[in-house]
Amino acid sequence: MDMSLNSKTAVVTGGSKGIGLAVVRALAGAGARVVAGARHISADLDELTKSGQVHAITVDLADPSGPGTLIEAAGNRVDVLVNNVGSAPARLGGFLSITDQDWNATLNLDLLAAVRACRAALPAMLAAGTGAIVTICSVNARLPDPAVLDYSTAKAGLAGFCKALSKEVGPAGIRVNTISPGPVATDLWLGAGGVAQTVSKATGSQPDEVAKQAASQMVTGRFTEPAEVADLVLFLASSRASNITGADFTIDGGLVPTW
Repeated sequence: MDMSLNSKTAVVTGGSKGIGLAVVRALAGAGARVVAGARHISADLDELTKSGQVHAITVDLADPSGPGTLIEAAGNRVDVLVNNVGSAPARLGGFLSITDQDWNATLNLDLLAAVRACRAALPAMLAAGTGAIVTICSVNARLPDPAVLDYSTAKAGLAGFCKALSKEVGPAGIRVNTISPGPVATDLWLGAGGVAQTVSKATGSQPDEVAKQAASQMVTGRFTEPAEVADLVLFLASSRASNITGADFTIDGGLVPTW
């Protein structure tokens, strides 16, 4: 299947590791010029820049001006926008432990960063009469979990925002879709300070036991790999998905029990 993105310019938020890094790698491999933004440029992302096809921008996407700064770095053309940046802090103390500061931080990064990136990218897409926006959402948008209550709420808002935006800009030639992963084998789940480690400290179990228990809830018995999410992003960004918009694609190993 030809998913060439030769001569296209793509912007990826949160492109230094995990899903974002895999997306940057996939888009560049398909021929796109990729502008990736993150607070810290990882060694892996820096390595990708050596090809000259990937440009890494140090930017705080939680800052209201950050997404616009990243889009501006792409120049006057944005063909593909991938909203990936986000965090999922575990809230093991329950709802009453989540402060206004916690709510604001989560909503800002998991929802408003994507809103601001879209606001910055859309003028160029509208002028060109074409574009693809792919947003990394989550199964928690419709499978809310009290252990990530504010994250679940932010992702539900993100899903609603993208669906509404798809209806507005679809007639102008711009496609807006979301991808909802379940647990993915990234630092967010498995790294230092990730969900598995946080839960293990609270329960006295080992992080690998927590991860194994999470994986057992999936029909496939394993976490999704970042590259598998990136492959789906690549498809939705390509002309092969030219009549797909306003859709959400679940990649969760069968975690969500409904259809």
